[in-house]
Amino acid sequence: MQQRPLTNRIAFQGELGAYSHEACVDARPDMEVLPCRNFEEVIRAVNEDRADLAMLPVENTTYGRVADIHRLLPESGLRIVDEAFVRVHISLMALPGVQIEDLEKVRAHMVLLPQAASFLKRYAIRGEAAADSAGAAIELAQDKTPNCGVLASDLAADINGLHILARHIEDHAHNTTRFLIMGKEANPERRGDTGMMTTFVFQVRNIPAALYKAMGGFATNGVNMTKLESYMVGGSFTATQFYADIEGHPDDAAVRRALEELGYFTDMLEILGVYPRDPRRD
Repeated sequence: MQQRPLTNRIAFQGELGAYSHEACVDARPDMEVLPCRNFEEVIRAVNEDRADLAMLPVENTTYGRVADIHRLLPESGLRIVDEAFVRVHISLMALPGVQIEDLEKVRAHMVLLPQAASFLKRYAIRGEAAADSAGAAIELAQDKTPNCGVLASDLAADINGLHILARHIEDHAHNTTRFLIMGKEANPERRGDTGMMTTFVFQVRNIPAALYKAMGGFATNGVNMTKLESYMVGGSFTATQFYADIEGHPDDAAVRRALEELGYFTDMLEILGVYPRDPRRD
């Protein structure tokens, strides 16, 4: 079988300077980045061999699950090869020479504005929602509006030549985003120094207490399930699919027994990835 050519490129959703870009730089500093307009384009870039890997956010400690991502993962044709955690630090930036007292408003993605509410209130700065924080930094560098600032990453300021007026202005110190790094090929033989994670999706059979019975195998075998989420598929209220993360490798005896028991109560079970556990989970 002919091996496909490698691009040494990792795709992400957003503009240069986005937190997903920061995740790429942190996790794969030796790779070239490929910005994409949406998650579908990120996945397509890998499937079409324009990138080797995809960096996809799945959840954030402040605002929860990233919309639609769980629906896209099983349909992507990709497999999870790593996970990455990025601490979301919010910086206030403006044009060179502009001071905080000069600002009348700041622009950022609507998710970031509430996270810096205390800081903005202290300086009586009005927040204005933008489609994308890194995009707002690009627009400010182009438009050169003197009384406008942007909330974004330090990387966005560096890329666009903006001056950082204040760093780490988020209200809560725990704001972290978890990303999945995905590629066309998985390597189930890898073993991590801090353990392994297995991610899968499944649909339970239409029998009473099916989910309760399906979960029993993980409890009796001592397998730690770190995430279990449900979402509808196919526009039906009765077709519910579940997304799960567990600690361990399918070759581990306990995990193997738990997955075998799960199979008795499911119509569909698909493993999306087996990958090293990131120590930043702790």
